[in-house]
Amino acid sequence: MKAFLMYPDRDFNPAGELPSNEPDLATDLELGPLVEAMADGDAFLLAVARQGIHSGLASPAEITYRQHVLADCVAHPVAVRDLYNLAVETISAERQVFGFLFRESPDTILRRSRQLMALYVKSLHRLADLAAKHAPGFRSEGFTRFFAMLAGELTDGYFAEMEAHLADLDFRRGALVSARLGKGNKGAGYVLRRHPAGRGWRDRLPAMNRATFGFTVAERDEAGLRALSELTSRGVNDTANSLAQSTDHIKSFYQLLRAELGFYLGCLNLRERLTASGQPVCYPVPAGMHGDRLSARGLYDAGLALALGAGTEGADGADSADDGVVGNDVAADGRQLIMITGANQGGKSTFLRAVGQAQLMMQAGMFVPAQSFAGSVCSGVFTHFKREEDATMEKGKLDEELDRMSAITDRIASGGLLLCNESFASTNEREGSEIARQIIRALTEAGIRIVFVTHLYDLAGYCYAANTGKALFLRAQRRPDGQRTFKLPEGEPLSTSYGEDLYLQVFSPQYEDARAAGA
Repeated sequence: MKAFLMYPDRDFNPAGELPSNEPDLATDLELGPLVEAMADGDAFLLAVARQGIHSGLASPAEITYRQHVLADCVAHPVAVRDLYNLAVETISAERQVFGFLFRESPDTILRRSRQLMALYVKSLHRLADLAAKHAPGFRSEGFTRFFAMLAGELTDGYFAEMEAHLADLDFRRGALVSARLGKGNKGAGYVLRRHPAGRGWRDRLPAMNRATFGFTVAERDEAGLRALSELTSRGVNDTANSLAQSTDHIKSFYQLLRAELGFYLGCLNLRERLTASGQPVCYPVPAGMHGDRLSARGLYDAGLALALGAGTEGADGADSADDGVVGNDVAADGRQLIMITGANQGGKSTFLRAVGQAQLMMQAGMFVPAQSFAGSVCSGVFTHFKREEDATMEKGKLDEELDRMSAITDRIASGGLLLCNESFASTNEREGSEIARQIIRALTEAGIRIVFVTHLYDLAGYCYAANTGKALFLRAQRRPDGQRTFKLPEGEPLSTSYGEDLYLQVFSPQYEDARAAGA
């Protein structure tokens, strides 16, 4: 049995290898609050969410397949939680059956496997009942096929046969074993036989005219009892192995079902947190790689929305007037370079994180934090954000930036997405701009899309002047009074980032007087 709820043709691997740059993505895009919201305090869901958000689905068809399954989960959360809880209960109960085993004999394996199978049969009964109850309301290909598989395999005939086998393996009438003489008159060809069915007590009496042979082991004959146990073990060996393989198959099914449903349960948890704070979510429209498609309405940083919902203050990208998260619109179809300039603390880094989060979530088959979103799939998401200075003083900041960029260029491939936040600002403007220009030119020519936040006017002005229509320039808004709107409309780069606003805000007497007055 296979669930196939994450992929149409293969299993989800919750222990799969994460991207080599996953730590950078988690730090730069602030993915921690997202996966923690998905986990809702559950360590298993945390691991599944972390694995699932880095799925990196490259096929729009696979993304749509997963989106439809998620839409069913959103429409029927109670049914999904019931199925997930059944999987968890079954796996937990299975652990209690094992106990402490000192001897892995065939007889022990058979006895333990029979107990497990009896437990699984009861659980499969419940699963079949849940499927029959909820199946009519599901519409996605994944769930429709899943419920059809359960209906086709978990039939009344299947359960009747399983219960009959379990009754036989209880050995209430003893174990009936046949064998033949092998080399040296030693026993060979041991086979566990089923007791003849439908015979009455008269038929089981020994025939008067037929010689019968038997023996009785004395109560204290330990050697004889041990020999008899060994004979029984030889007879049940093949049956024990077959039954153990069957229980392993069902166990694997429940483990995968738990993992796959766990991802969708995490999506439900995240969606509930975002929508409860009044934030919109939508199912993105995926496009093929190299389509250079990126358009959105109301795109926002989900991590920031979660932080504000938890009462965190002072976040860049939040509207202080109503403590809401400001969403941004972007129309970047056909653009390989998106360069973002403008006022300090104007929401540029927040927007950059929002783009990265939305790309990962789209390629995980999830909803995205926006009113609408459409984008091309990419071969990989990479980040080059500012880092703190090397505490060991083994290398300067520019050397450290260059080393990280070199590592990225070794791994990024055509169709990749690179998000740069104040890259090469650690040196003077002329040198930093020249390094960035060469990197941007080489990577865009290699078919890599770049979203670049910068205060380097030399770099931004040059790219703006040389734009042939393949670049989009956004600029963080600033009102005449210095207030930030956290909106990023299209705009020509300016030679100032209005750092004076921050200076005056912190050090001006007027600001100090206003703050003292409680303004």
